[in-house]
Amino acid sequence: MGKSLNIKKGDTVKVIAGKDKGAQGKVIAVFREDDRVIVEGVNRVKKHTKVVNQGGRDGNTGGIITAEASIHVSNVMLVEGDGVTRIGFRRDEVTKRRSDGTTYDAVRSVRISRKTGEEI
Repeated sequence: MGKSLNIKKGDTVKVIAGKDKGAQGKVIAVFREDDRVIVEGVNRVKKHTKVVNQGGRDGNTGGIITAEASIHVSNVMLVEGDGVTRIGFRRDEVTKRRSDGTTYDAVRSVRISRKTGEEI
């Protein structure tokens, strides 16, 4: 199993280092094994694509397209309110219910903001 990252798909993050420093965007994809994330509108690169199956049903016309490339997860921070925050974890005691109606105690791990202590 890969390493756990504090950033998840769908989070709004701010870039804190690199050529796109200061930019904000939504996380599109997370690559846990490489510690990298793709953020919407950040680190855009031009890709040269070849013509494949010209005229076919799933043909690719080719040319130069612009797409987002991944950036290292250490270069982004989670946006909370009008600032950024580090992420911590808290283990909460919860009571869960089984399908037959009986209940049991369990522990749930939740992400929290290091700045406010609130659940994310």
